[in-house]
This record gives sequence, C-alpha cells and structure tokens, in this order.
Amino acid sequence: MQSANTVDPSEVAKFEAMAAEWWDVSGKFKPLHMMNPCRLDYITEQIASEFGRDLSQPTPLNGLRLLDIGCGGGLLSEPMARLGASVVGADAAEGNIPVAQIHAEQSGLTIDYRHTTAESLAQAGEQFDVILNMEVVEHVSDPKAYMAACHTLLKPGGLMLCSTINRNPKSYLMAIIGAEHVMRWLPKGTHEWDKFITPDELFDLIENAGLKPVDRKGFVFNPLLWSWSISDRDLSVNYVTASVK
Repeated sequence: MQSANTVDPSEVAKFEAMAAEWWDVSGKFKPLHMMNPCRLDYITEQIASEFGRDLSQPTPLNGLRLLDIGCGGGLLSEPMARLGASVVGADAAEGNIPVAQIHAEQSGLTIDYRHTTAESLAQAGEQFDVILNMEVVEHVSDPKAYMAACHTLLKPGGLMLCSTINRNPKSYLMAIIGAEHVMRWLPKGTHEWDKFITPDELFDLIENAGLKPVDRKGFVFNPLLWSWSISDRDLSVNYVTASVK
C-alpha cells in the first residue's frame, strides 16, 4: 500500500462506499457510463496513432501492456482487454477489486486486478506501454509525487492518457452543483473544487515528471442532446491529455 503522502484515505473511502454500483448504468456512476464511449474513442485513437495500430482489426492492442490506474469497477479495463491489451487494473480502494474481478469473470475476460497503487507498482519495477490515468489525479493528496510514479511506470516510448476536471466557476457549477446537488448523479462531496486542476497546471505536472505532453482535448456534455463529445477547444470542465516518454 502506498504511503499517505499520495493516497488520500477520505477519497478512497468515498469510492469504496459506491463500489457495488460500478456496473449499474443508472446508479452513482451514471456520469462515467455516459462519458465512457467518448473516453474510449479518444483512448483508442491515441493508442492507435502512437503505436501504429489498425482499429478495424479485431484485437488491435495485442502485445501492449496497459495499466488502468484507479480502475474502479473496470469500465475502461474491460474494453481494453477486449481489444487485445494485457491489462493490469489497479485501485487503492480495496472494495472495488472484487467487483471488477467478478464482472470480468462473468464477461469472459482475463484482467489482472490488484488492490495496489501507482507507487507500489513503481517500487516493484512494473512497466507498461500505456497508462490510463483517468479521473484520478484530482483525488490524490500529492499530484506531483503521483505523476512521478506514473513516469516511472511508463516504458520509454510509452503513452499516458490523463483526464481530470478544470478548476473555474463553470466546473464548480457543472461538476459539483449540477452533478452532485441538482442531478444527484454522485453523492455530495465526491469532488472537491479546490483539488481540480487547470490544463496548464496538468501540463506542468506532466512535464515536471519527465513526460512530453502531445495533445489535449475537452469532453463536453450537451444537456439538450444528453450526450458527450470530444472538443478541440472547450476544456472548460472535463478534459483529457496525452503524453509520451
């Protein structure tokens, strides 16, 4: 288990309390289920571009070792495994792991789920071609140390995809007031606005860790169409970055 300088026990407790609902599309993780197709489009396109893979093939990620850090119930780990990647799903919330394991088994997928942390994996000498670092950095107590561990975990030539939430009045309105208080998609207190990270701050964290940012896009929710899309310009709330080692 990683030291308290990076894992925030109160943040872990929040997600452990919701563990059983990971695969309920109408439950507390409804926002992630709604966003997932958009996230997967970005992830697969970036991996295909970086590693020269053909996404029209049945298992285009064959031969790639992938870490889904903060894997939760496996909403991203499972599609990555279906595409042929060798997947390690890691989460600091112990209660998430059996949920993910059972669902993967029911789905006929082999995924290496572990109750562990980025630091522990780095200390063990683990390395990966791809790291999915999605909606995690805003929940750790020391983003700089956490990102350094991610750098250690990435092979030379590897790709890290990192998404989080911007910090501005709009993100407070949308991600906290809207999602937690009005729509009640998430329990109140799931997010802390002062832990949100601006795109420039995230780029600085990535660069200071020794990685090279190569792309960033916004994930934009349209309340009229009730759908998510990828935007080149609108990074005002949810956004994602790609970086290489």
